[in-house]
Amino acid sequence: MWTRINNRTVATRSLAAVVLLGGSFLAWTQQRAPLQLEAVKGNLHMIVGSGGNVGVLVTDSGVVMIDDKFERNVEEMLGLIADETDQPVRYVVNTHHHGDHSGGNAKLINDSGVTAAAHENARANLVRNDQPGAQQFVYGEQASLFLGQDEVRLLYFGAGHTNGDSVVYFPRLRAVHMGDLFVGGAPFIDYNNGGSALEWDETLNAVLQLEFDTVIPGHGPVSTREDLVEWKEKFETYRERIGDMARDGKTAEEIRAEADLSDLGGWQIGGLQARSLPGMMRELR
Repeated sequence: MWTRINNRTVATRSLAAVVLLGGSFLAWTQQRAPLQLEAVKGNLHMIVGSGGNVGVLVTDSGVVMIDDKFERNVEEMLGLIADETDQPVRYVVNTHHHGDHSGGNAKLINDSGVTAAAHENARANLVRNDQPGAQQFVYGEQASLFLGQDEVRLLYFGAGHTNGDSVVYFPRLRAVHMGDLFVGGAPFIDYNNGGSALEWDETLNAVLQLEFDTVIPGHGPVSTREDLVEWKEKFETYRERIGDMARDGKTAEEIRAEADLSDLGGWQIGGLQARSLPGMMRELR
């Protein structure tokens, strides 16, 4: 059963309607290699491959998925889960609305009777962007799902990647699924859907108040608390350098050409990061 806690409406900024960031929105999500189910910790697993990382919590009362990649991946994901357990998938929690994390919703809801959940801003973004698979359950600040001895806690700490990013916390396992608030590389800030460079690290500061040692990122390998702290520090450096150049009057083209990110482990302002740049410059000025 779901337990709703302090479902306060979170104020969102007014944003212009924009182009859908759906099924094709991340370059690294377009790979079509076979998916793999990897052990993470205890009864928590992760499905890697096309799309965002999917958390899979297996319990005697059913399976909870955290995100669900694209519609084309649903049957393969269900097959991997069936190889692990005969329990059905009962819930899917979307960390945010982007199509590589919520694209399987409609098929899971309609074909398998799965209940989908997300932060209220994530559902609003999904509906506004005309994506299928709107969630049946939303929350404001915190909600918990209990299956047997396991609690799956949905937490909203503020804007970052979007304005509707859920952090999914597994207290018994001391593990979190971060969605795209933490990825294996430079961040994409979706300003069209409420993202914020200034609020992102404040959101991560709140996450770091939780007790955990294992982290599933939105993209990339299973990580540690220390990896998340290191990534946050890189993000702060990235933001500071771009902000300084923007305040000095540099254009986006000049920032892309001149920004020195050589000490940030391969981060660069290309692809989606370049799409974030104009919004970042406006926010940081």
